[in-house]
Amino acid sequence: MPSFADLGLPEPLARATTVLGFDTLTPIQAHSVPVMLAGQDVIAQATTGSGKTVAFGLGVLARVRPEDARVQALVLCPTRELAEQVSGELRRLARFIPNVKLVTLCGGVPVRTQTPSLVPAPQIVVGTPGRLLDHLRRDTLDLSGLQVLVLDEADRMLDMGFLDAIDDVVKAAPRTRQTFLFSATYTDEVRQVSRRFQTKPAEITVAAHEAAPAVRQVFHEVSPEERLTALRSLLLAAAGESALVFCHTRKDTREVAAALRADGFAALALHGELEQRERDEVLLRFAHRSCTILVATDVAARGLDIKGLPLVISWELPLDPHIHVHRIGRTGRAGQEGLALALCAPGERDRAAAIALPHKQALSWEPLPPLPENRTPPAAPRVTWVVEGGRQDKLRPGDLLGAFVAEFALTGDAVGKIDVVKERAYISLAPAFTSELQAKLKAGQGKVKVKGKLFRMSLLADPSRGRS
Repeated sequence: MPSFADLGLPEPLARATTVLGFDTLTPIQAHSVPVMLAGQDVIAQATTGSGKTVAFGLGVLARVRPEDARVQALVLCPTRELAEQVSGELRRLARFIPNVKLVTLCGGVPVRTQTPSLVPAPQIVVGTPGRLLDHLRRDTLDLSGLQVLVLDEADRMLDMGFLDAIDDVVKAAPRTRQTFLFSATYTDEVRQVSRRFQTKPAEITVAAHEAAPAVRQVFHEVSPEERLTALRSLLLAAAGESALVFCHTRKDTREVAAALRADGFAALALHGELEQRERDEVLLRFAHRSCTILVATDVAARGLDIKGLPLVISWELPLDPHIHVHRIGRTGRAGQEGLALALCAPGERDRAAAIALPHKQALSWEPLPPLPENRTPPAAPRVTWVVEGGRQDKLRPGDLLGAFVAEFALTGDAVGKIDVVKERAYISLAPAFTSELQAKLKAGQGKVKVKGKLFRMSLLADPSRGRS
């Protein structure tokens, strides 16, 4: 497989890939980046985790001219989470390109609060179709200078009903531009979008075995009444590894997560009834590993990019083979081993075969692992704390780490991930320190001193019980 050094990237991008430790190209990168650099449109079949973001990120950044203070590149994503992940990856790749401004435009905050970030205009905008359309209608976003358009996870955007919004956004862009379309599946609708928005695109398809070589799929036949017991067995066999469990409905996610919590598993539900902050905090706890099992609907999980996820489980077989593609694409990324398990009702073997057919893998039907003698689920390896202060208070991860070491005499290895957002900061700590910290906080009226100021601090609570 060729390396990044073989691409002939502009010096700042070549330097960034070296510093980031990128060496060997993934299949989608090897096939698509040279075509993008040559100036051609691309339609590529690629799942989340295939390296597609780096691929189109290089294609985008190679076209951007920092001296031109206009929007030159636009990336459309189906969800806020994916848009933020894409923005983060583009910023990493652009680290050695001076004076490049990138703005993320998604829902969850008032439109008016985003307007100042568009003056002066950024060279790159990443966002969701609905919010981009809001700004276009308010004349706060000008696409007249657009050079590159990216439709990321196009099939998901179509599934979510964004076609009309995408159409209106694209109409605001020049007809002469370069367009990249990435989709996990090639449906008729995706091909129609390509014909509508692209000019003689190079079509790139990476074979399923090439795109995700490290995912092993296993099917388990269980009766409906045995399903929960079967799930417990699979999770106990995973011995505390992080797992993403897919359910069809919000009701199922709530009930399954509640049943797992009652058994002692560190499980939370992710579904469409959560408020935006609750959703963000559920995902953050999963990333912190203060929650090790995420029970989600397919809709709520759209756009998630969870690094290093070893296990996904289908509570039921998906109704659509394309959904199965997205589910198993969450694991086995970048050459890491992944395991995709599915619970199937008796009589569903033919449907399982149809779902697995595109992957050209022999179906593996296995008995459930026996329940271990010790049926106590492993405790979550981390606990997430929240500090009621964030970026608006000029707090940085290093400030919080220093405060925790000084205030609570914690060692550096007791502190895990630290995430700082606008109004809050989240800190992952070893659970062994929970009682001691609670006692010290109680003595200090529940506050911690950071940079000379006192901020309220507490354990991050579960989402409101009525919806979780």
